[in-house]
Amino acid sequence: MSVEIDPQELGFRRPFTVEVSQVLKIKNTNTSPVAFKVKTTAPKQYCVRPNSGRIEPGHDVEVSVLLQAMKQEPSVDARCRDKFLVQSVEITGDKEFTNVAQIWDSVPKSAVQEKKIRVTWLSPSDSGLGHAGAISTPVRHSLSNGVEATPDTAPPAYSSPSEGHAASSVPVSEPDFKQDSPEPSQAAFSVPSVATVKATTSDVYEDLKEQLTKAEATIAALKNEAANGLRQRKAAASEVVEKVAGQGQELAQAVRNGTEGVPVHIAAILCLISFLLAYFLF
Repeated sequence: MSVEIDPQELGFRRPFTVEVSQVLKIKNTNTSPVAFKVKTTAPKQYCVRPNSGRIEPGHDVEVSVLLQAMKQEPSVDARCRDKFLVQSVEITGDKEFTNVAQIWDSVPKSAVQEKKIRVTWLSPSDSGLGHAGAISTPVRHSLSNGVEATPDTAPPAYSSPSEGHAASSVPVSEPDFKQDSPEPSQAAFSVPSVATVKATTSDVYEDLKEQLTKAEATIAALKNEAANGLRQRKAAASEVVEKVAGQGQELAQAVRNGTEGVPVHIAAILCLISFLLAYFLF
């Protein structure tokens, strides 16, 4: 989903110690709306307004490209190596009401059409490559791109230039075609090391082992106390039985020695003795 661009090259006329502007026209010749984005290899040197947007079928958009004032005028024989890249993509029916920024996040790279635009520097007497107007502004500190690099040096990656221009700030560049937010720092998601996990597991195991040992000792002590109490109760019962048996024998002997019948109280005592014997023995 390509677009038409006019002019094919951007020519900026000297002097460059003041800001120089140029107009780039992007036209949509397709039957569907398109989204566009403008990038450059020198995002800190240029301001572009707008640097992205939407173009309806048959319509065009004028993009203002502003070359910021340089601290020092480059030499006459210096060659500009700056370039612009215009990207476009079709806005399908399912993305009709989607924000333009979200469209770029969801579109595949293969669906993006690209057109490159070279930048040339013109002397004040040159004519061609369109009209470039100079805007008289105070000289400001800015990165100069007037030094000619070696022919085999690759130009820097395209990045989106700033949309606006402020005298007190430098536009923020976008690295390597990406507009995504930076990934969160790895420190925010720190994972404990294997040694730390092993040490923690060993400490927990030792604590559980100590608690188990204490519980076993407590259970053994309770068993011993229960066994001792049972033995003591059995010994006390044996003493009572022996004592009652001795009294019964004495009463029986007294009965055998008596000449008269068995008194009622003796019979009652014998019954009690029989009951106690049955209770403790059976």
